[in-house]
Amino acid sequence: MKSYILGIDQSTQGTKVLLFDDAGTICHKATKSHRQYIDEKGWVEHDPDEIWCNLKDLIRDMLEAADIDGRDIKAVGISNQRETAMAWNRQTGRPVHRAIVWQCARGAAICEELRRKGFDSLIKNTTGLPLSPYFSAAKLAWILRHVEGTKALMAEGNLCMGTMDSWLVYCMTKGQVFRTDFSNASRTQLFDIGRLTWSQDVCRAFGIEPSALPEVTDSNGLYGKTDFDGILPEAIPIHAVFGDSHAALFGQACHRPGMAKATYGTGSSVMMNIGDKPVYSQHGLVTSLAWSLSGKATYVLEGNINYTGAAITWLKDDLQLIQSPEETMNLAKAANPKDRSYFVPAFTGLGAPYWESQATGLYTGVTRVTGKKEMVRAVLDAIAYQINDVTTLMQQESGYRLPSLRVDGGPTKNAYLMQFQTDLLDCPVDVPEAAELSAIGVAYAAGLAVGLYDQDALFKDMKGLSYEPSMAGARRRELIQGWQQAISQTLAVTHQGA
Repeated sequence: MKSYILGIDQSTQGTKVLLFDDAGTICHKATKSHRQYIDEKGWVEHDPDEIWCNLKDLIRDMLEAADIDGRDIKAVGISNQRETAMAWNRQTGRPVHRAIVWQCARGAAICEELRRKGFDSLIKNTTGLPLSPYFSAAKLAWILRHVEGTKALMAEGNLCMGTMDSWLVYCMTKGQVFRTDFSNASRTQLFDIGRLTWSQDVCRAFGIEPSALPEVTDSNGLYGKTDFDGILPEAIPIHAVFGDSHAALFGQACHRPGMAKATYGTGSSVMMNIGDKPVYSQHGLVTSLAWSLSGKATYVLEGNINYTGAAITWLKDDLQLIQSPEETMNLAKAANPKDRSYFVPAFTGLGAPYWESQATGLYTGVTRVTGKKEMVRAVLDAIAYQINDVTTLMQQESGYRLPSLRVDGGPTKNAYLMQFQTDLLDCPVDVPEAAELSAIGVAYAAGLAVGLYDQDALFKDMKGLSYEPSMAGARRRELIQGWQQAISQTLAVTHQGA
């Protein structure tokens, strides 16, 4: 008789449900997307009820398609889109407003107001995060200011405010459990990452009562039980909750200090495990909690890059130089090695470690040698250069030497990009065979928590490709120097126009 673990990945575009057997192998996967509400201001929202209904549909379909007895499912884990925030009535369970998505900057005026009042240092030193509408706090403050009745609900103790994991846990437990984990709490910009509790001072600055926020629980803790509104014949424990990038770090087996992973998506999240003490970056990285497992907290340094995979989409959809992303590998390999062009993909500013929101994109070093192949190669190279910028800074600030970089996401299928990445980093780049790292992370954590899996056995034979550096040191330094000159030109143009 087999036993199973459910992994839920509630992401920006949709929700995935994956079923894992007792060896940790994926035996079923299904996805359902939800509507993106985007208005003329560029504000982005999701319907929390739609997401909950979609999850139940996926569970129902999974039981039928996989042809298993629901009693054989031993636990469920949840990973979720980070920073997306919402509020609901504690008594009725009804959302007071649609969820405000992490991409939405409607809290910018609130952040600017707090900056003028001198709160930015307090917030950065307490939460490890720079004051920004990107994080949950300003979104929740916006709800309190603009949604009628929310302040009264909060004063009465009847307002729940949280991220999407806490909403799903609340729904899955029929309103009995209101909790989040340490990784998600650390991304709200309301959590004291040193004291490991909601910060009274930061909450007060944003006008939020800590009593309206969820209880913070170990990432592999017990979050109650669920039968998904009667879909399962018996309730199963919810035994893992992680933010999606943190779940991928765990799924990539980056369990020791100095280990790092990079997710290549529309943009990129680069994350390094820095152990049991926080390191506060002085140069544009953020400090968060990786997780807390069985009472032991682990910290990360993270750098977020705005445009990586999206630059390839730009080549296809806007420049129409390619018809599919797969073409870029052979075009880059065939490019003229004498070309010295660089591309800085600052379409809407530069992210870590430069943080220049006014920067715009720049092609530089263009000569008559530069053609289609060379332009495509420059775009791919820019992805690797940006990852290298962040990992170099991480190593400097943490004191750890990167043993390898574990990577995931669509662009990791590009052998040219992965080889160039490993050459720049001068360390191996490991691409796992499995693609669903966030769901894997929470499913494995849940399975470990209920004793179904053995951690050493689970992670010892991770299959995949490993790229090894082959570039001469002098060539590497020459290329990186050229990239840094291109960045300097981009910043110089930006500041001249300011």
